[in-house]
Amino acid sequence: MHVHSAIAKLREALAPHRRKGARIGLVPTMGNLHQGHLALVEAARERCDLVVASIFVNPLQFGPSEDLDNYPRTLEADLAKLEAAGCDMVFTPTPATMYPDGLDGQTLVRVPEVSEGLCGGARPGHFDGVSTVVSMLFHIVQPDLACFGEKDYQQLAVIRRMVHDMHMPIEIVGVPTVREASGLALSSRNGYLSEAEHATAAELQATLVTLARSLEAGADIDATLKEGRARLASHGFAPDYLELRARDLGAVTATTRDAILLVAARLGATRLIDNLTVTLPR
Repeated sequence: MHVHSAIAKLREALAPHRRKGARIGLVPTMGNLHQGHLALVEAARERCDLVVASIFVNPLQFGPSEDLDNYPRTLEADLAKLEAAGCDMVFTPTPATMYPDGLDGQTLVRVPEVSEGLCGGARPGHFDGVSTVVSMLFHIVQPDLACFGEKDYQQLAVIRRMVHDMHMPIEIVGVPTVREASGLALSSRNGYLSEAEHATAAELQATLVTLARSLEAGADIDATLKEGRARLASHGFAPDYLELRARDLGAVTATTRDAILLVAARLGATRLIDNLTVTLPR
């Protein structure tokens, strides 16, 4: 496995593979890898001849009061995991490499509509940072395919919309959420939870499962969501949002059948997100 921190060196290393017609897959990450990230590598490995992962804690997607400085950086352990998972190359740029002129005057990529509300509402500017850095990575690596986790459902929708609108010749693959035995979605931020909070955190998914059953049985949407928020609060969560949307993140209408429950909630100081698909009755 080859590791490159310079853009030119990465491009130089990829060039002979591209000339041979190799299918290149990209897995963008912020490091502190867990099995959910490695599932993305495995999905790319199954579909591509060459797999490139990136490890970059992107300052552009963090708000002023968010955890950029404290975000865990575990590069050596991450590289060992990626090599064991069959990754071929890793791109490990610094902020100075990606943003040599600083952040203030950086050109931004903004994806309207799908980036608004939900996490986009709770974290202003977050998805501008995500779409900008992913666009940059796409230009640098020029992959044929890129894998993203379905746990970050709105992020996946933003990337798909960006690729569509900008005519990027890249296949976007959504990979199912990897969970602990309790049902808790794997996340780098789970490490912030205390032992007691970690035990409670599984209630996030349990609540979604309960709500989905009610909705699929024909329960009133507003009343069901109100019950869900109350249930989360009773377990110590402070919900940012709990919403039911169509799968494209549009509003649910009388004709919507394929929907998705989306939640973000704080447990102590840790913000957790999750989602669950729902098939609404006719």
